[in-house]
Amino acid sequence: MSRRSGILEFAVLGLLRESPMHGYELRKRLNTSLGIFRAFSYGTLYPCLKTLVASGWLIEEPGSTPDLPPVAGRGVAPTSSLTGRRAKIVYRLTAEGKEHFEELLSHTGPDAWEDEHFAARFAFFGQTERDVRMRVLEGRRSRLEERLEKMRASLARTRERLDDYTLELQRHGMESVEREVRWLNELIESERSGRDQRRSSPEGSAQHDTSGETGGLPRHRDNTRPDPSDDTK
Repeated sequence: MSRRSGILEFAVLGLLRESPMHGYELRKRLNTSLGIFRAFSYGTLYPCLKTLVASGWLIEEPGSTPDLPPVAGRGVAPTSSLTGRRAKIVYRLTAEGKEHFEELLSHTGPDAWEDEHFAARFAFFGQTERDVRMRVLEGRRSRLEERLEKMRASLARTRERLDDYTLELQRHGMESVEREVRWLNELIESERSGRDQRRSSPEGSAQHDTSGETGGLPRHRDNTRPDPSDDTK
């Protein structure tokens, strides 16, 4: 299984854990909620769904047919057999699929720190244990700090041989990585603060800590959460 197809399967399982959907709804959610999947097409999504069904992680169920106008003079809508329209197939997560997704959520290895996989993991942080979130965030920060160090070393070696535009592009790339590191620092600090508050709270100490009601997102001054895709930090 390629890494990209594995990320798609992870995202599909995560979305279906929220509610059953048909293929078009899934593709729309992948495009709008998880922007990294904008390049995916129906030709990629449906083989993925078939694979998950064959694995026993999803089941296919007939959905309702689209509402159609009544036949003139009868007041009865034509059936799908008369119109040739088929009911949409709805995909539902099985108990085994839910268990498999929860196992994937618990993974904190290097794959979870890479660019596309991290974006998919972050999209489901609301369903992820707090300690797992912390390990993924710290791993991602460590990976970016290593990348930043290499970029700085490379720039120092080649600065004199680069023209102004290439040099500016290198600086832009470094600034983007630095910005994400600062964002990760804020998230990690927020996760730590939330964990410490729960430990010191008499009520919170008796509760089981799963995803957390507020998650690890730092609050803006207007008490809203920042958009993870916001590149202005």
